[in-house]
Amino acid sequence: MIDADDLVQLVHNYNPRTNEDLIRRAYDYGRAMHKGQFRHSGEEYFTHPVAVAAILTEMRLDDSTIITALLHDTIEDTKSTYSEVAERFGSEVAELVDGVTKLTNLQLSSSETKQAENFRKLFMAMSKDLRVILVKLADRLHNMRTIRSLPHEKQVRKARETMDIFAPLAGRMGMQWMREELEDLAFRVLNPEGRNSIIRRFITLQRETGDVVNRITSDIRLELDKAGIEADVFGRAKKPYAIWRKMEEKEQGFSRLSDIYGFRIITRSESDCYRALGAIHQRWRAVPGRFKDYISQPKSNGYRSIHTTVSGRDGKRVEVQIRTREMHEVAEAGVAAHWAYRDGVRAENRFAVDPAKWIASLTERFETADDHDEFLEHVKLEMYSDQVFCFTPKGDVVKLPRGATPLDYAYGIHTRIGDSCVGAKVDGIRVPLWTRLKNGQSVEIITAEGQRPQPTWLDIVVTGRAKAAIRRSLREEDRERFVKLGGELARVAFEHVGKKATEKALKTAAKQMGLPSHTELLARLGSAELSARAVVETLYPELAAGKSDEIEASRAVIGLSGDQTYQRAGCCQPVPGERIVGITYRGRGVVVHAIDCPVLIEVEDQPDRWVDLQWHSGQHPAVHTVSLDMTIANDSGVLGRICTLIGEQKANISDLHFLDRKPDYYRLIVDVDLRDVEHLHTVMLALEAESDVAELGRHRDPGRKPMGG
Repeated sequence: MIDADDLVQLVHNYNPRTNEDLIRRAYDYGRAMHKGQFRHSGEEYFTHPVAVAAILTEMRLDDSTIITALLHDTIEDTKSTYSEVAERFGSEVAELVDGVTKLTNLQLSSSETKQAENFRKLFMAMSKDLRVILVKLADRLHNMRTIRSLPHEKQVRKARETMDIFAPLAGRMGMQWMREELEDLAFRVLNPEGRNSIIRRFITLQRETGDVVNRITSDIRLELDKAGIEADVFGRAKKPYAIWRKMEEKEQGFSRLSDIYGFRIITRSESDCYRALGAIHQRWRAVPGRFKDYISQPKSNGYRSIHTTVSGRDGKRVEVQIRTREMHEVAEAGVAAHWAYRDGVRAENRFAVDPAKWIASLTERFETADDHDEFLEHVKLEMYSDQVFCFTPKGDVVKLPRGATPLDYAYGIHTRIGDSCVGAKVDGIRVPLWTRLKNGQSVEIITAEGQRPQPTWLDIVVTGRAKAAIRRSLREEDRERFVKLGGELARVAFEHVGKKATEKALKTAAKQMGLPSHTELLARLGSAELSARAVVETLYPELAAGKSDEIEASRAVIGLSGDQTYQRAGCCQPVPGERIVGITYRGRGVVVHAIDCPVLIEVEDQPDRWVDLQWHSGQHPAVHTVSLDMTIANDSGVLGRICTLIGEQKANISDLHFLDRKPDYYRLIVDVDLRDVEHLHTVMLALEAESDVAELGRHRDPGRKPMGG
């Protein structure tokens, strides 16, 4: 563990005016508070806060942030209090420690609704003081570096949370080095074999080609010297996870992946950046479509650099980044560069973004989110976005995330433009609305009065703003229909627990769920944005807990009149989750068919017999029989393994008969009792993965009689 003197020296190296006494007192106080506490590895617990503080010294952060790191777990895990920390170290440190404590208690990987609410709290903490997030990121980085001592299940949970939340957040804040390390540490836990395979291939490649990085670095230095450009050149192989992600995105094997090396040129001036770019492009051929100028169009977190990819030695692609020393400091520290010290004073970096303005720009577009899901979608899209820059016909710049379409562009200008969009021109040429925009393109939107957003647009757009606007418009258009359907769903759900869906009950539920009215609640029920079970659980948690496990088979279908009964069609054997329709039969009530059942052709000219039905939402009992037609190997023990496999998926075999027996295979029909279509897919997936199953499909028999409802 680093002692107090070593930590003070680390801070003193970049801030000679540091308050050494205050840091030492914080060190001693934190160590005393955590005395007797140990980590899973068996080390003293205080080794962790000290390591977090050391990580933050690498970013040259101020004394308050370093002291916060030393004390960040005291209020939560020891007898220390907010008032005591404030009295000893000042209100600024106490506020920061309290902020980190609150973040630690957020379960960011919990259920969707709770996760969205916790993200709101996360961004609120960021808006108060971004240093809270910097301490939390350093805390997560050290925990990931030492994750091996945790139980495996906890390792996986922490690694997934790191990959989904903390790594993208670090990237969004401009700390690319931290993002890459967090991703790679999480990758080591989530896919150790994949990571090891990348490392093994790298070792083989180096053995075959020698030290490529040193050779290319020397080549670049030579070209810069010829052009009289003074600069530092660094090269490295990309992290295993970055390579794995490229392999996944491009669907290529390691041997076909070319740009696995990255090089960085740090120049003395901005003009030298462009001179260096010219020297590189004169020496090597530029790869089309791989040039980005973030100097003339900086990212919102202050990042500035020129990116280009060229064909280097032996046709190998290499990525080159060119920037000045000031730009490099921001690229390394991101938003944290605002607090960085040099020689005892706050470093004046003209490229460092003001954290208050940055967080305001990040959160302003979240304000339009109507509910938890939309907010969560906004946040995740914002954190993962890599920007493209397009131009309006007047030459103004519009920033969009990578993969954005003309529809995203239209909604980015104004909701009214997006809602009335009927077409788009890119660089003067008419293109489909699903076209992916590229850097530097000029976009013109064609509108028409009376045009309304289409449901298919949701699959075209990628920005949270566009998705929210389209959903809002569709919701308004279909509101009346959704309210009516939502009323029916609420009635059935409430009756299931012996209650009535009165207006007062629905108003109470709406208020409890943070919705403006009971009509809005019904509209969201009808549009499937809210489940009837969630509404019932809000008002009657005890009743819901006792009865929400399974839906009675007799009540599984919605849309029947009070005196109607139903049977499942034996020909298509529909299961919950599939689209269905009812056909009335004299003396047999309503027979429920899958919407794609061939038998429906026989009654297509008798619309008066058709009944609009849907399955009740929720968990159904495993009583819906489906016949599976399978061909299996004729070997000893195969049939037993198949039956065991089905049982392991919590499905029951109700019947089994052979259609054909050959010396090398059997063909048989197995009747399996299932809950719903998801349960069916689970069973079939497990069977398809079995090497002794040659063929598998659902058995459809047009002549089979209806089955009991």
